[in-house]
Amino acid sequence: MQMDNVKTFSISKEDFLLDGEPFRILSGSVHYFRIPRAYWKDRLLKMKACGFNTVDIPVAWNCHQKDEETFDFSEQNDLEAFIELTAELGFYAVVRPGPYMGLDWEFGGFPWWFLKYDDLDVRCMNERYLGFVDRYFDELIPRLASHQITKGGNIILVQVENEYGSYGDDNEYMKYIADGIRNRGIEVPLFTADGTDDHMLLNGGVDGIYKAVKFGANGERHFDALKYFQPDGPLFCSEFWNGWYDEWEYKHYQRAPKDAAVAMSRTLKCGASLNTYMFCGGTNFGFMNGANCDYEYKSVTSSYDNDALLTESGAYTKKYKLMKELLSKYTEIPADIAMEPEVQKVRYGKVQFTHFANLFDNLDVLSIPVRSKNPMPMEKYGQGYGLILYRKMVKGPRDYMPLVINEVHDRAKIYVYNKFYADQNRNDPPSVVEVRVPEEGLDLSILVENMGRVSFGHKLRDPKGITENVRLGQTFVYNWDVYPLPLDDISEINYTPAETFEYKEQPQFLKAQFIIEEDPCDTFIKLPELNKGFIFINGKPLSRYWEKGPQRSAYLPACRLQKGINEIAVLELDGYKTKKPYILLDKEPDLG
Repeated sequence: MQMDNVKTFSISKEDFLLDGEPFRILSGSVHYFRIPRAYWKDRLLKMKACGFNTVDIPVAWNCHQKDEETFDFSEQNDLEAFIELTAELGFYAVVRPGPYMGLDWEFGGFPWWFLKYDDLDVRCMNERYLGFVDRYFDELIPRLASHQITKGGNIILVQVENEYGSYGDDNEYMKYIADGIRNRGIEVPLFTADGTDDHMLLNGGVDGIYKAVKFGANGERHFDALKYFQPDGPLFCSEFWNGWYDEWEYKHYQRAPKDAAVAMSRTLKCGASLNTYMFCGGTNFGFMNGANCDYEYKSVTSSYDNDALLTESGAYTKKYKLMKELLSKYTEIPADIAMEPEVQKVRYGKVQFTHFANLFDNLDVLSIPVRSKNPMPMEKYGQGYGLILYRKMVKGPRDYMPLVINEVHDRAKIYVYNKFYADQNRNDPPSVVEVRVPEEGLDLSILVENMGRVSFGHKLRDPKGITENVRLGQTFVYNWDVYPLPLDDISEINYTPAETFEYKEQPQFLKAQFIIEEDPCDTFIKLPELNKGFIFINGKPLSRYWEKGPQRSAYLPACRLQKGINEIAVLELDGYKTKKPYILLDKEPDLG
């Protein structure tokens, strides 16, 4: 397919038109920010062999603007390189620039530093918010404009926001975003995408802009709902949910391949275009998983396998084979497109932790403390991710009384004289812990873990740490020493060899090394004797882990390893189960 020969894409009353001819979009979602750049081509070639003609590309704002001043479109964040690769391989592209993305990603794609501002409300006509949107669009949209089909590129559609009808009804805001995209050079058709409840289609659209819908089954019913609001135009399911994501402490989601294939077949029989979500799984590397908080808070796992056609590590599934068979009935899959080989996975085996360090003994190398009248969320201290520690010497004596941590986000561990005392989690009642303060006072520490910001719904504004106040009984507790712990640099940790390490009832760092003598291959980290925490590979955060599952392995791609010595460090928050915990580097994942 020569993209340079294609110049127009439009929408008629019945069809998408590619150079004036009817065109059916057969698309799959591939998230450049969830897949190591080294594997972009592998996933796209496998997608080509399955019969898809278009790639759905959301844009994660928080990958490209980690602070207020600088933008990053390099290396893993090189969006244009990803778009160019899709064109090189013969795909068209549907791009979703946001500004809100959702997609179970940290803060729905918004930068964490939004939460420094009390007067910033997202996804509405808020002056401060729109100022940041305009600056972001000034950087982003021109990068997309040069890749439009009208410019010899492959972008055929651009989405306005995402599922806004599930969030609000500020129609002026939606028009502002659409105009902002248009005015910066986007010529191809725009569209909105929502669920099919009346309020979603009513609030999520923009006058004069095409509407697409999202669902996972019963396409006929959903398209009937769409036709009520949009009688004319082709049918397009912009997210066909063939799988679903996982949340910590809940069962691993799996959809029967045949069930997904039957539902997809029914959608295609409607004459519709379709984007399968997801085509391939990915990973919420580091701290970038999102969360949900409707009635209770639920953190999304680091694995975003999503029960997709390709697994998180790019392996073929039965679902892939069924979908390829189905798509072959609707499009001609060239015979010369061979199935890409599986990416090699290796079992490197058991690795023993050899060095240990107590967290509280290393505060001076991890953090610069701040004196704070009230305990505030981490964003107020200029911190985005990781942990935050609040310390206070409480005067005594005081008899037993409730220690009330109001609105902790998300998981607090309480220590007395640096020894574990109790847990207080976001979904718990606020006053389940009682403490007694002796006459000499009480050294109190509260360590709070950010488990991922809400990515969807009415609680999208989700600061982390202690978000209101702390009380002993009815008395507010003031004057804290606060230690931001973003965990973005753990290179200065003072480790002790296992033989001489003194275990304390507080979080510990554990370190191990292993040697790879050949070129590195993909593997999976399993920690059978640990409980909850973070994994770091060669100094960089890789994944969360939690014995409660469902995920019980962390995907470690070869590009995060090196020939020779590799270092694995773990910050264990809850304490390990034996005196000699170890790592298993396995060739098979365990997602529960």
